[in-house]
Amino acid sequence: MAAAAAARLLRLAPRRLQVKTSPLPALSFQLPRTALLAAASGQRQRFCAAAQASAPAAAAAAAATGLAGEAVGEFRKRLRVADVKGGEDEGAAWVGKELAVRGWVRTCRAQRTVTFVEVNDGSCLSNMQCVLTPDIEGYDQIDSVTTGASVLVEGVVASSQGGKQKVELKVSKITVIGTSDPTSFPIQKKRASREFLRTVAHLRPRTNTFGAVTRVRNALAYATHKFFQDNGFVWVSSPIITASDCEGAGEQFYVTTLLSNSAEGGSLLKDIPATKDGRVDWSQDFFCKPAFLTVSGQLNGETYASALSDIYTFGPTFRAENSNTARHLAEFWMIEPELAFADLNDDMACATAYLQYVVKYILDNCKEDMDFFNTWVEKGIIDRLNDVVEKNFVHLSYTDAVELLLGSKKNFEFPVKWGLDLQSEHERYITEVAFGGRPVIIRDYPKEIKAFYMRENDDGKTVAAMDLLVPRVGELIGGSQREERLDHLEARLDEQNLSKESYWWYLDLRRYGSVPHAGFGLGFERLVQFATGIDNIRDAIPFPRVPGSAEF
Repeated sequence: MAAAAAARLLRLAPRRLQVKTSPLPALSFQLPRTALLAAASGQRQRFCAAAQASAPAAAAAAAATGLAGEAVGEFRKRLRVADVKGGEDEGAAWVGKELAVRGWVRTCRAQRTVTFVEVNDGSCLSNMQCVLTPDIEGYDQIDSVTTGASVLVEGVVASSQGGKQKVELKVSKITVIGTSDPTSFPIQKKRASREFLRTVAHLRPRTNTFGAVTRVRNALAYATHKFFQDNGFVWVSSPIITASDCEGAGEQFYVTTLLSNSAEGGSLLKDIPATKDGRVDWSQDFFCKPAFLTVSGQLNGETYASALSDIYTFGPTFRAENSNTARHLAEFWMIEPELAFADLNDDMACATAYLQYVVKYILDNCKEDMDFFNTWVEKGIIDRLNDVVEKNFVHLSYTDAVELLLGSKKNFEFPVKWGLDLQSEHERYITEVAFGGRPVIIRDYPKEIKAFYMRENDDGKTVAAMDLLVPRVGELIGGSQREERLDHLEARLDEQNLSKESYWWYLDLRRYGSVPHAGFGLGFERLVQFATGIDNIRDAIPFPRVPGSAEF
């Protein structure tokens, strides 16, 4: 039997490498076959090249066993509205070519002899204007072509007679893919408030504003990875579940299995194990100790910087802060690079270069969306962002910043005093008023208001910390040189009543080959706010998590 099984496995083995050449699958926009092949030639993305190389032999072996199956189609980029209308000629080069547009109806305007349907597929701000006449195939479905419906529209690109676009689609066939009830669809042509759109966050990406925010957010994420990868950084996945509190503020979400959902309505208090003194018995929990959703990947990032030199993390973080302001989220994304063999000056230089790089990237690659923000969200945003790219950043000490604020004679809501943390109103005054819209870096903060891991300066009163301030947002980046000296770090833990046993592995980094190192953290949603002009941080993330709300 064993021999028979082995023989059967040998017969089946070639099947795993079988790959056949298959016809090209249909694109979202369809050209005549010859034009399609030419247009797609530079856009194909082949996977499993090694398997494809052995396809003839594998196919022959599979055919010999009679087990030949269907080949998987070749993957390649689909043509979308942005590919047609995104060039400098706004689609003029496509005039006379056949296309098939798949997307969602934004508006439908019926006139006596012609109907105009605006279709958007999400690839860009622009819609494809589709011109329908009663004699086309599928016109009997026109009553279902309502705002929100999904459609397939086929036709020929023509020069547009209107002034809003260079080209339009003369339709020969329309197919309704998914209907949308016009009486209940919550997003109509008229403008809706952003507060209302948060209540339909599953549909708000179909609006101009949130489609543009999402595309710019995507571009910022891509530019982030590109900046660090091009500069030799290694991306590290920091854990979402942690047993340590990086910031020491205690505003963390617990992760536990002690609250069972098996009982109707959830666990009863009497079902939660407790110690003799009435505290929760965490030894019976999943991790045998208290565990939390992370507030930062920094400490874990330092471990990899101590081996790979320059790393960065980019992932979700969580803060159980009961704040309902326009600046706070319970779930948000953080970018946190760590640089080995680096001091605070290196840290400031890296933060400056990063911010200038990603801002320039969106200005160069998201022009249509940025023009939209400049017109409808914040007039002058493009000039403001160009200032970030072109002007030198200012940096001054915390002590000098306090003196500047006191000398302004401005009546701030929060008092200004050496030793107190700067508030958003102070930060915005410094960058928007005192320095005329230029980004400002403030360094060397009092150690009492900063985290335990920041390197103590020689004066014994301040730490090598820095905050990068930008107009409209205030603090965008916060960083520091990390304390690499074991005795100083242990003393700081003692000062803040933090358990050295809990940070044993973090202290080990100072015992075994410690080096000067530095890093910073950037809240990604604040960067999206800064880049788009969006006022409320809840509109800078697809699905906001805030106190009292975890919808969608």
